Amino acid sequence: MKWPLFQAATSLSHHFRALLRACARRSSLGPAKKLHALALTTGLAASPSSFLCNTLLHVYASCGELTCARKLFDGIPDSHKDNVDWTVLMGSLARHRVPFEALRLFVEMGNAGARPDDVTLVCLFNACARLINADVGMQGHGWLVKMGFESSTKASNALMDMYVKSGLMSEVRRVFFGMEEWTVVSWTVFLDGVIRWEGVLSGRGVFDQMPERNEVASTVMLVGYVESGYTQEAFSLLHEAIFGWCMRLNSVTLCSLLSASAQSGDVMMGKWVHVYALKTMGKHMDVMVGTTLLDMYAKCGRINTATKVFEYLPVRNAVTWNAIISGLAMHGLGKVAVGMFPQMLREAKPDDLTFTSLLNACSHSGLLDEGRRFFHDLQFVYGIRPKVEHYACMVDLLGRAGEIEEAEMVIKTMPVPPNEVVLGSLLGSCHVHGKLQLAERILNQLVQLDPQNTEYHVLLSNMYALEGKLEKANSLRHVLRRGATRKVPGISFIHTDGKFHQFSAGDKSHPRTREIYVMLDEMIRRLRLAGYSPNTSLQLLTGSDHVFNEEEKEQALFSHSEKLAVCFGLISTRARTPLYIMKNLRICQDCHAAIKIVSDIYEREIVIRDRSRFHHFKHGSCSCCDYW
Repeated sequence: MKWPLFQAATSLSHHFRALLRACARRSSLGPAKKLHALALTTGLAASPSSFLCNTLLHVYASCGELTCARKLFDGIPDSHKDNVDWTVLMGSLARHRVPFEALRLFVEMGNAGARPDDVTLVCLFNACARLINADVGMQGHGWLVKMGFESSTKASNALMDMYVKSGLMSEVRRVFFGMEEWTVVSWTVFLDGVIRWEGVLSGRGVFDQMPERNEVASTVMLVGYVESGYTQEAFSLLHEAIFGWCMRLNSVTLCSLLSASAQSGDVMMGKWVHVYALKTMGKHMDVMVGTTLLDMYAKCGRINTATKVFEYLPVRNAVTWNAIISGLAMHGLGKVAVGMFPQMLREAKPDDLTFTSLLNACSHSGLLDEGRRFFHDLQFVYGIRPKVEHYACMVDLLGRAGEIEEAEMVIKTMPVPPNEVVLGSLLGSCHVHGKLQLAERILNQLVQLDPQNTEYHVLLSNMYALEGKLEKANSLRHVLRRGATRKVPGISFIHTDGKFHQFSAGDKSHPRTREIYVMLDEMIRRLRLAGYSPNTSLQLLTGSDHVFNEEEKEQALFSHSEKLAVCFGLISTRARTPLYIMKNLRICQDCHAAIKIVSDIYEREIVIRDRSRFHHFKHGSCSCCDYW
C-alpha cells in the first residue's frame, strides 16, 4: 500500500474506533451495527492491524450480544488480542447469565499465554459468585495473591462477594481485615454477608461502624430488616435516612424494599413505599417501581390492589404484563388472566415467561382447551421454543384434568429429560386420580433425581393408606422414621401489629401460647359440631419407633402450623377482618378442609400463601376448588 493510502486507512480506522468506543460507552447497538457493516464493505475490518474487530468486540460485549462478540473474538489472531479483549468478553459472559462460559474462557486465556490483571480476576470472581463455585474462586484467590493484586480494592471486593455468596464468612473476614483500605463498597459487601449469614442484628452492628453510608448500604440494611420481620426497626431506619441523612430513595432502593416485602409478606412496608412513590413520582411512576409494586401486592395476597395498580400505571411493558398475569394465576383467577392476553398483544410482545404464567393460570383454573392452545401457539405462532417450565405446566394442567396418558405423552416429547418439577406434577395427579402403579414408577425416578426429598415418599405413602395397603404405607413411613431422608419442617407466618409471628407444628414457644391453645380447643370443638373429622390416615409421625394411636394422631393434626397461625389470628385481630398467612410448604389436606369450615364459622376471609399458590378461604369454600 502506498504511503498516502496507508495514512488515509490508518486515519479512517482511528475515526472508526473512536465512534465505536462511543457506541460501547452508550451501549448503542444500532449505530455500531451500521459502522460494522461499513467497515466490512470498505475492507477496513479485514486487517487485524486496524484493531477494528477488537473495538467491535467491546461494543457487542457491552450490549450483551454474546454470539456476535464471541464470533469476533474467535476471528482475532492471538497475536492481536490483549488481556483487555479477554477480560471484556469474560465480563460480558459473567453478567449475561452464562458464567460457566466465563470460567471456560479464563482457562483458554491461560492456555493462550495471556496474563490476567486485577480486572480479569474481578470478572472471574463475579462468575464464581453467580455459580456459587467457591472451589474455582479459591483458586482465583491464589492467583490474586501470587500475582500481587492484593492491593487491588476492586478485586478484593469481588473476592469477598464471591465468598459471601458461598456462605464462607471466615474467608470474607480474612479478606476484609487483610485489605489495605476499605471503601464504602467493601463495607457494604461485608455488611451483606453478615446480615445474610449471621443475622440482621449482627448486621446492624457492622452498619453502625461504617464510616460512610450510601444508598446501597442503607438499602442492604433496610432489606435485611424487612426480610427478617423487623418492620418497626426498618421504619425507624427509614426515618433516620430520609430526615437525618437527607437520603432520597431511588428506584433501585424502592424496588428492593418492595421485593423484600413480597418475600416476607410485609404489606405495611409495601404500602409505605407505594405512598412514597406516589409523592415523589406522581402519575409518572417508573415502570420498574410500578411493576414491582403490583407484584408485591399480589404476593402479599392483595390481588385486587395489584390489579388497580396495574390499571393506573402510565407505562406498561412485557415484564409488567407478566407480573399481573402471574399474580392472577397464583390467586386462581385463570379466566381473568387469559382474558387479558389479547390486550397485552396490543401493548407488548409476549415472551417465554408470559406463556409460563398463562399455562399456570390455565392449570390452576382447569382451562384445558385454552392451555392446549397456548402450548401449541408458543412455538408455532410466537416462535418461542418450549422450555422445561412450559412442559411442567402442561403436565400439571393435563394431570389436574385427569388426562394422565396425554400428560405422559407430553413428557415423552420433551427434548430434555424431565426434572423433578415435571415428575412431581405427574405424581400429584396420580395421587388425585388414584393411579397407584404409575405413581410407584414415578417415585423411583424422583428418588434418583433427589434421594433426600421426603415429600414424594409421603405422597405415595398416603396413596397406599387410602388404597388400604397399610403394610406398604408403613414400610415407606418406616424409611422416613429411620431418618434416611430429610423432612423439611412446616412453618407458618402471620403478620399482625407490625410484627411477624412464626409457628411450627406443636409449637409452644409463643408468648401467648396458652391463649392460642385455648382458642385451638374451642375451634376444634366448633369444627366437630360442623361436621369436621380429622383425616388421621394422612398424618405422618416420624423420628420414633413408637406406634401412635388415633388420639395422638388427631392431636398432631390439630397442632399443625397453619391451624396455630389461624388461632393466633383469631385472638389478635378484630372480628370479621381477613387473616393473611404464609407457609413454606404445601398446605396439607386436613388443614385445608378444616380452614374452609373455619372461614364459615368465624365469618373470616382467610388467605394462605403456600409454596406454589394462594388459597382464599371464604364462606366455607376455597378459591382452588380443592385441587392444588
